[in-house]
Amino acid sequence: MKMSKMFVQTMREYPADAEVISHKLLARAGFIRKLTSGVYNYLPLMWRVLKKVEDITRDEMDKAGAQELLMPFLQPKELWEQSGRWEVYGRELMRLKDRHNREMCLGPTHEEIITSIARDGLKSYKQLPVNLYQIQSKFRDEVRPRFGLLRGREFIMKDAYSFDTTEEGLDKEYKNMAQAYKNIFNRCGLPTKMVQSDSGAIGGSLSHEFMVITDTDAGENDVFYCDGCDYSANSNHAISKLPEAVTDGGFSKKEIVDTPKTTSIDLLAEFLKVPSSVILKDLVYIIDKKPVMALIRADKEVEETKLLNAFQGMEIRIATAPEIEEIMTKHGFNAAKGFIGPEGMDDIPVIADESVKDLKNFVVGINKEDKHLVGANLSDVRIDKFADIRLVQAGELCPQCGKPLKVTRGIEVGNIFKLGTKYSKPMNATYLDKDGKAQPYIMGCYGIGISRTAAAAVEAHYDEFGIKWPIAIAPYHVVITPVNIQDAEQMKIANEMYEKLISAGIEAVLDDRDERAGVKFKDADLIGFPFRITAGKTISEGLVEYKVRETGVQEKVTPEVAVQHVIDAVKAAL
Repeated sequence: MKMSKMFVQTMREYPADAEVISHKLLARAGFIRKLTSGVYNYLPLMWRVLKKVEDITRDEMDKAGAQELLMPFLQPKELWEQSGRWEVYGRELMRLKDRHNREMCLGPTHEEIITSIARDGLKSYKQLPVNLYQIQSKFRDEVRPRFGLLRGREFIMKDAYSFDTTEEGLDKEYKNMAQAYKNIFNRCGLPTKMVQSDSGAIGGSLSHEFMVITDTDAGENDVFYCDGCDYSANSNHAISKLPEAVTDGGFSKKEIVDTPKTTSIDLLAEFLKVPSSVILKDLVYIIDKKPVMALIRADKEVEETKLLNAFQGMEIRIATAPEIEEIMTKHGFNAAKGFIGPEGMDDIPVIADESVKDLKNFVVGINKEDKHLVGANLSDVRIDKFADIRLVQAGELCPQCGKPLKVTRGIEVGNIFKLGTKYSKPMNATYLDKDGKAQPYIMGCYGIGISRTAAAAVEAHYDEFGIKWPIAIAPYHVVITPVNIQDAEQMKIANEMYEKLISAGIEAVLDDRDERAGVKFKDADLIGFPFRITAGKTISEGLVEYKVRETGVQEKVTPEVAVQHVIDAVKAAL
């Protein structure tokens, strides 16, 4: 490809709305252009990257025994009603009507469609197991799309679905897909960590995420891991053993005491001269538009996804001050945040974290301004059920080996789920077993964010000058840069190297623009070509400059050596 013919416009500045480095660099380097909130045009350079991620994914999925198909982007309401998800999926489901007033949705995922395909086509146990996959655009109407391709509304995804007759068969395919995913991300130049995770709206009994570990702002989830064993989990699924802490308040009797202006845990602990670990914190959340109360030790925090799952809800948010005031007024109280408690709230469900079970003679709010109950015990507090709703913190102990947990940030690029019969049972998707009896399929689901993977690669490979693409997914492997296109010898050598590389199957770009050398070098670094060969003044000595983008290493070599360096490096990477 000649740079003069390439459809790419780099920019001097980052877009004003770009928050993370992948969004900034992909936009500035001419890979993507925003169409509307959370929706982007994939320009030619980006499309080349995406196709390479797709091809690697497709190759490994085929090797793993999966079969590719393509399902419709538009999905009928009826199938979502059969699975029970039409009413509960949430606002991310983009609903619409066609000209015949039939209700439809834009597919955020394809469990319903694939289950209906299996229901119609897999009639006997002799046809199983089967794994079917597609690579296709999805649409989720995110409330707050951000981070460019990392959290957009429209995105490209590979989703696969397995159908088995037994749980043992699902276990085998789950491990098969986990290995395929490791192969895919390794080939893309993205070391990942496989972590336990929450199944979310997809559902199922077990799930893992593949996280690209990063220290950038794009890391959307905390990943807790142990150096002493193989334990690792997303923050919404992580568990831990708590280090020893004071859990007995030591109050000699149970009584209501004045606690003026103690509107925070720190103020209350200081006023009562007790550690926050013996204060019972009461938080009001709104789950699926209804209030709930969560109780937890005040030195710990609630993990909202765990709380949501404990109530089997779909949407969660913390209650606002006006909502808390309205709830208090409704129940005849005048307490504000800092003094609320479950007393007298019989119509509001109350859940307590497991850690609360260890508390004795603790402090709790009683819905009276400037007053708390001290010396309380569990019998004094209404609790409907206990559950793990606690956010793990770094330094707490590994649940497997007991060593302190560490935390880092991660970008999810893939996930695998054991669905079981979550979709096959309600959709009556069955096969006939050896005895001629109808049985529901045992299903698994396996997703990879193709566009997310490309963006995550930028988050993991960049410097102050631009992108440093891994060779396997770079839009082109090498750029050949003649410093002065008016210099006949420079252009001759540049063209010769270009032709040799093309003949060897290397994806090469010749920067034949009539621009200053500095402009060409900046664009090369910004776009992120893995290698650059510069034909400049040293041509008179029979030498060119060979540069590796990832390491920044430069050397003067003959044109023949530079060409061979690129060929060898690309073949080794692919």
